[in-house]
Amino acid sequence: QAVGSSSAAQIITLTNSGAASLSITGIGLSGTNAGDFVQSNSCSSSVAAGASCAISVAFKPAAAGTRSATVTITDNASGGLQTVSITGTGTASAASLSPASLTFAGQAVGATGAAQNVTLTNSGNATLSITSVALSGTNASDFAQTNNCAPSVAAGASCVVSVTFKPTTTGTRTAAITFTDNASGGSQTAGITGTGTAPSASVSPASLTFASQTIGVTSAAQIITLRNSGNATLSITSIALSGTNASDFTQTNTCGS
Repeated sequence: QAVGSSSAAQIITLTNSGAASLSITGIGLSGTNAGDFVQSNSCSSSVAAGASCAISVAFKPAAAGTRSATVTITDNASGGLQTVSITGTGTASAASLSPASLTFAGQAVGATGAAQNVTLTNSGNATLSITSVALSGTNASDFAQTNNCAPSVAAGASCVVSVTFKPTTTGTRTAAITFTDNASGGSQTAGITGTGTAPSASVSPASLTFASQTIGVTSAAQIITLRNSGNATLSITSIALSGTNASDFTQTNTCGS
C-alpha cells in the first residue's frame, strides 16, 4: 500500500459460538505500528449466543516496509480475550539522478552541441509518478531537453533525459532541469552549465604603405597579422586581393583554413 494512502478494508468476524451472551469490554489496536491501521466494528457491547459481528480494518502506512499491529477483543468468553495479528507493507518511490549536474564544454554560439544525458532512477518499491520534466533558470532557453520519463517510472526502473546546448551568446550559461514527481523528499533538480564561444578577428596593421618601387621589380614583403582573440576557432574561407591595382600585389599566408 502506498505510504499515506488508505487501503480497502478487510473484515474480521467475531462469532459467539456459546450458549450465553458474549459481553464485549473493548476492541482496540496495539503493537509497534498500530497507528498505521484503523478499525471500526458493529459489535456494540454484546453479541447474542450464535450471532456474529464484524470488525473492519484498513491500512494507511506511515512509512515504507513491513508494518504490524494486533487487534484485541476484550470480552467475557471462556479462554480469555481474542487477538488477530495484522501485517501490511508500505510502499514508496525514491528518485535519484545520475549525474547530479551537467557541464558542457565550449560550444560555438548558435550551434548545437552533442547531447548529454541525466538518468532518473526509481530505487523505491512503488511506481514513481512524473508530473513534469522542465528546464528553468537564467539561460534556460539556451538548452533543450527530450525524455522518456512520463507518465511514470516503475519501481527499480529508470528513464533518461537528453539535454543539448545551443548558446545564444558567449560566456557561461546556466540552467537547471527539474523533475516534479511523487518521490519521498520532493522533486529532483540537476544543475546545467555551458560555455558559449565565438571567434573574434582583428588585423594588424590595418593598412600597408610601400615606398616607391621600380616598375617590374618586386619589393620586400610586408606582414599583416590576423589574430583570433575570441574563444572559438576562426574558420577562414579565403584570403584574396582586390581593388583597382590588385594585380600589382601578391600575397602568401600561413593561415590555413
